[in-house]
Amino acid sequence: MARHTVVPEAQSSPMLNRLPWWWFVVLALLLLAPGPASRLLLDVVGGVTLLVVGLPVALGGVGLLVWFVLQRRLRTCTACGFRSLGSDVCPACGTVFSIDEPQAAASARAVSDTSFDARDLTVDVTAIDVDRDEASKQDS
Repeated sequence: MARHTVVPEAQSSPMLNRLPWWWFVVLALLLLAPGPASRLLLDVVGGVTLLVVGLPVALGGVGLLVWFVLQRRLRTCTACGFRSLGSDVCPACGTVFSIDEPQAAASARAVSDTSFDARDLTVDVTAIDVDRDEASKQDS
């Protein structure tokens, strides 16, 4: 036969107990009644709120600044396009980075940007009416 035990009400879990409403009343009175205790409570709540809101914004700003600094220090290999940080040789293909690479890359881009004629790269498009062409083919 199965044995059933009954747990008395006093030994039940504290999570099942009712909320102590009188604590909420005391906190409401502290907030509404002027005095040093209510000012202290408001200062603590304001400080916690400032920390919760301000800290992520400040950390995001610092992270953005670090990202920009890292982007400036990254070097792009002219042979393979791999980006690396703080090395004189490309870790992917072994090409030696030049010392004045940013100036050389900028001048190479300037030369390559002006060395072609735009008319050679333009694609001419001719529109053809498909329905008219099919009708003329069927008539003949």
